[in-house]
Amino acid sequence: MSFKTFAAAVELDVFTKLAGGREVTLPEFAQLVDLQERPTRLLLPALVSLKLLEKKGEFYRNSAVAEEFLVNDKPYFFGGFVQFYSHALYQGWEHLVGALRANTPVLAPPDGDTVFGSEDDFMIRYFWEAMHALAGFTGLALSEAYDFSAHQRVLDVGGGSGGIPIELCRRVPGLTGTVYELPHVCPIVEEKAAAAGLAGVVGAQAGDFTKDERLPSGYDAMILSQVLHVLDEENGRALLKKCYDALEPGGAVFVCELLLDADRSGPAPAALMGLNMLIAHHGGENYSDQEYRTWLAEAGFVDLEVVRFEAAGATGAVIGRKGTGHRVIGSEGTGGV
Repeated sequence: MSFKTFAAAVELDVFTKLAGGREVTLPEFAQLVDLQERPTRLLLPALVSLKLLEKKGEFYRNSAVAEEFLVNDKPYFFGGFVQFYSHALYQGWEHLVGALRANTPVLAPPDGDTVFGSEDDFMIRYFWEAMHALAGFTGLALSEAYDFSAHQRVLDVGGGSGGIPIELCRRVPGLTGTVYELPHVCPIVEEKAAAAGLAGVVGAQAGDFTKDERLPSGYDAMILSQVLHVLDEENGRALLKKCYDALEPGGAVFVCELLLDADRSGPAPAALMGLNMLIAHHGGENYSDQEYRTWLAEAGFVDLEVVRFEAAGATGAVIGRKGTGHRVIGSEGTGGV
């Protein structure tokens, strides 16, 4: 009930219409969002109880968290994520028991393809906006947990609309980023980069890491954020080997995920996201940092470490380095190799 109330308010554009500290009475709110009086009278206290709106006297306004994250065109707008879960994943979770019994996703195409290949308007409007919101929070948290001044060029493999390199490049002078993505996603990357004032700094290169034999070379940092959990172990290990082969000597790969505990007892966000893979994909699950360490080591990476942070889409990054005995140019920062 709480989530669907939340999602309904996002779909009605409540928070964007109240942006900038606007205060309205109940009749004014009804007119603003085009509702009759009775549903308005029921919706408003629900939104106040969820701390999405505040009430002072007879007036309603956005709460601080709604103003920051639920107003369209704000830098960290999270509404696309809410809409995607409401209109796509919510229906899939209704069939969880069937997915558990059959070991078959209920949302993925039956031919073994993935949801990522879809070019329909819904996916462009909601899915990639959802992924951009998650990636932006991960990029912000990662930039605070690790010093990227040691690096010059970062490749975000399967990086969606570019949320992570946009966050990294706006904070690290001289750093440039490329998103390696499916062809129909690349224009979204360019659009997001331009909107962030980073045209020419963050760009896109078309490709498919599940099919291409090699990844683009010439990068001293590679990001895999919410990518390995979509793959089974065999394909996850194969992708890490591709990263190792393409990465510049002395460079580093960053596996950003909701990390399971070593005994696979939680935490809840990582465990539930694993079930989400059953709902939506033919393979994949969430893994622990120890499992990722093993995969990285067997792919050839050295100097393994884990940096912890809190973001909507990740709780840390498992880092592996391609050793050479030399240091990356400009590696005097704490993130140096």
